Amino acid sequence: MKFWMLSVALWLLPTPFYAQSDVDKVLKGGEILVNGLSFFTGGKSESKSANSKTIESVCVKNKLAEKIVFRITGLNEDGDDVKKEMVIQKDGKECVFELPKGIYTYEIVLANKEIFKKGEYKFNDEITITVKEE
Repeated sequence: MKFWMLSVALWLLPTPFYAQSDVDKVLKGGEILVNGLSFFTGGKSESKSANSKTIESVCVKNKLAEKIVFRITGLNEDGDDVKKEMVIQKDGKECVFELPKGIYTYEIVLANKEIFKKGEYKFNDEITITVKEE
């Protein structure tokens, strides 16, 4: 008997109710909620990185069959030499933090001291470089 009354109540109860909001108002509310939450996540400020004289991180991934040495050399805006060297194991990843923006000469050296690749690159934003067989 209780089961029968409960099923009738559940069947009749929702019928007199109708939606109190239109679909466009619900979507607008969801958009406001998502934008509000993105404010709290602390997204990166574009103006801060554009005005900065340093790059937060430059990362290098090694997809070769052996470890490598990644060297970069360049000049900062004061004319001082900047030299960084990273030893990256097979399938590993290493990063350099707070690198001054500028044009750097890079060199990738294999474990047997053979130069794999050499060149120049303008570092002006965060980047991840993947070293792999071509």
